[in-house]
Amino acid sequence: MSSTSVISSRRWGFSKQNDLMSYWRNTEQTRTIIIVLAVLVVVWELSVRVFGIRSFLLPAPTVVISDIIDNPAFFAKQSLYTLYVTSVGFLIALVGGVLLAIAIVSSSFIDRTFYTLLVATNSIPKVALAPLFVIWLGTGGAPKIAIAAIIAIFPIVINTTVGLRAIDNDMIDLARSARAPRRDVMLKVRFPNALPSLFAGAKIGISFALIGAIVGEFVAGEQGLGYVILTSQATFNSTRAFAAILVLGVLGTIMFFMIEAVERWMLPWHVSQRSQKGR
Repeated sequence: MSSTSVISSRRWGFSKQNDLMSYWRNTEQTRTIIIVLAVLVVVWELSVRVFGIRSFLLPAPTVVISDIIDNPAFFAKQSLYTLYVTSVGFLIALVGGVLLAIAIVSSSFIDRTFYTLLVATNSIPKVALAPLFVIWLGTGGAPKIAIAAIIAIFPIVINTTVGLRAIDNDMIDLARSARAPRRDVMLKVRFPNALPSLFAGAKIGISFALIGAIVGEFVAGEQGLGYVILTSQATFNSTRAFAAILVLGVLGTIMFFMIEAVERWMLPWHVSQRSQKGR
């Protein structure tokens, strides 16, 4: 074997080893989550069996998972409805929240009036507003979407407003010295700077939108995972309630990491993404 072949083989071996080490580092968070969840499930299962806890109080995780496996069409249908309400409510909150944040930063009058009104509205428990939305919008999907949107919009507005304001004044002065119009200053200087804050608010907002969808299904639901939990509570079917809660947890986790994936794709330059890659 020639020396060139030996060197090429060694380089390939080092490259393969580096790829494996990089994959191991990048999957550390995933492995940690899986291990922690597995330990919790094992402790839960053993606790139910060792202490003889009755199933209507705390069903074993194997029983809960079996209920999901035995009724895939039922849980898929309910999950899709809840996912629809959550997604539409979140998109309304995202678009409305960004527009409101831009208006708040652009106008001192809106900042003094609407911003204070928004904070005051957020202090009202949203569960108290849910029956009013049912009266105004009926018992279909509209009140649930409205509740999801109104709960999710606050963190998006606050975080985006902070991001739009958190910019070096020298950059604003430089843009103005180049005679950039206010629209360009907002869209090309302030808004890109606010994207990390916007995504931070969006990750909180998607979780809040899911909560809002469940609240709406509690108040005026005829389908959805929240309705499943409510009807299961009425019939003491704890297994079905825990199954719906488990599916909700999976949906919420998937939606959160979808927002995070979009953030990584759009903001590879941000320090938070660079620090994750360097771990």
